[in-house]
Amino acid sequence: MADELMRLLWGPHPQPRRGPRPALSLDGIARAGIGIADSEGLAALSMQRVAELLGKTKMSLYRYVPGKAELVALMVETAITAPPEPSAGDWRSRLTDWSQALFQVFARHPWLLDATVGPRLMGPKETAWTERALTALDGKDLTGSERLDAVVLLSSHVRGIAQHSRASGAKGAEAQLIAALDSVLREHGDDYPSLRTAMTSAAEGRDQALTFGVERILDGLEALIARRVAQRPRG
Repeated sequence: MADELMRLLWGPHPQPRRGPRPALSLDGIARAGIGIADSEGLAALSMQRVAELLGKTKMSLYRYVPGKAELVALMVETAITAPPEPSAGDWRSRLTDWSQALFQVFARHPWLLDATVGPRLMGPKETAWTERALTALDGKDLTGSERLDAVVLLSSHVRGIAQHSRASGAKGAEAQLIAALDSVLREHGDDYPSLRTAMTSAAEGRDQALTFGVERILDGLEALIARRVAQRPRG
């Protein structure tokens, strides 16, 4: 199955060896699956559902995709799209833009948060996201391992904020929770003065967690880079 998945994601894509002329495409199959996952979540996805949506039998679908795991991998590669082109700014602005763009991908397709965990083979587009972020750190006195760790740290922060956004059920449920907490703090705020102060301040600048976290991560990287530069032998 690993070899088959490699071919599906990276090519070449041979046509089915048996039966009539192909009536489906990998892209069409992936987009049908994406439609189901976008509207109902990844748990609702099945080969049967995709086949029905395409007006085909489940057995005919297996001529193109060997199973659900491979279908999900194709969906990820299709949904994630290509990474944004690097901006003309410095490495910080490029990584900031990268993080914002990745968050938007998760916002458009929340099921990607479930489909992109654990050891797995990535496709060309998803791999290009890592490449684009690593390129922003070229020549910055960081080892290859440190650059990879920096990308993992940024993507983990983005994923965490996206997970929170999904779990809150968009703005309605989160607003209700905040209102309930405000009510609790009005009555018991003297027992939690720091939380009350923080919540009062947060009410004036909510939805900034993504940017705040990215900036703090980049601040740490900048400090490390500056320290490495200062430690260079002179002469």
